Amino acid sequence: MTGRPCPTSCGRRVSRKAGFTRHFSSKETLAAEAFDYAWRETFNARIHDLDTISNAVDRLKQLVANFVERRGTIPGGCPLLNTATDADDGNVVLRERARKALRGWCRYIISVISTGIKAREVRPRVDANRVATLIISSLEGAIMLYRLERNEEALRAVQAHLDNYLETEVRVPSK
Repeated sequence: MTGRPCPTSCGRRVSRKAGFTRHFSSKETLAAEAFDYAWRETFNARIHDLDTISNAVDRLKQLVANFVERRGTIPGGCPLLNTATDADDGNVVLRERARKALRGWCRYIISVISTGIKAREVRPRVDANRVATLIISSLEGAIMLYRLERNEEALRAVQAHLDNYLETEVRVPSK
């Protein structure tokens, strides 16, 4: 995106955008649109078929399983984790898009929990915000370890821990 001499008679330096970047107003906008696309694809893989599961706790457990077992169609790891790590580099637009994605993921989990409380599948005193934070931070931390170590052990350990937590602390006990 830097100025390069264009083949003109006066040899002026003119800013020239190459390829698809000319369709965006800035590099920041391009990065934000790329993030939105990557996140949408990743999130859709994570919630794949969850609407077919009627029980809220089982739906949360499947969300965790989808995260562990479905790497998404976009190579390079989790777009939210990658963007959050780099978001302090000055791209305010991209940082806000990542924050919006995180809030959306939290709202999704909170909604599942709220529905579960109303259906008496989730304990009434469960703090939905806390559960969403626990699930997201555990999974994102595990994916970071997986990416560094190239070993699924952390993902599997977090999945087992969250499954146990959801069964023992979130699900209404059987009578």
